[in-house]
Amino acid sequence: MSALRCAVLTVSDTRTAANDTSGDLLVNLLEADGHRLTDRALTRDDIYQIRAVVSRWIADPDVDVILSTGGTGFTGRDSTPEALIPLFDKTILGFGELFREVSYAEIGASTIQSRAVGGLANATLIFALPGSGNAVKTGWDKILHFQLDAKFRPCNFVELLPRLRER
Repeated sequence: MSALRCAVLTVSDTRTAANDTSGDLLVNLLEADGHRLTDRALTRDDIYQIRAVVSRWIADPDVDVILSTGGTGFTGRDSTPEALIPLFDKTILGFGELFREVSYAEIGASTIQSRAVGGLANATLIFALPGSGNAVKTGWDKILHFQLDAKFRPCNFVELLPRLRER
């Protein structure tokens, strides 16, 4: 398994399908790396709407990876981490830590406001990125591009997925 089946969720109170530039960028990046988009959605920044979409994808055996963009800040109704973390069987602590580390080189101490999170639920990988195009590109280019590549060594999430499904 090298091409992963990915679902993309944009969380925003202001974006529409017509101006979802971060979601479009995420789709372009994953497809450029040979992965397949299986579903895409846009939801308001509401914990229960986010959970409803993500729960459906977690239960779908045709979704390997869920990638979200938006709702990870501290302002207003930002609630993506609060929506996703209770759904995780396991939290990928290093994802948020590494995202903030690589972001520091680009935006300095402002990265402290990023609440990027990653986890695993029902053998489905879930990653929540901030809503800016720069953050999506950073998260993909510096972390996800490698961890979602079966050739990346010494380890990657692609080789882990079949073992998780054997439970």
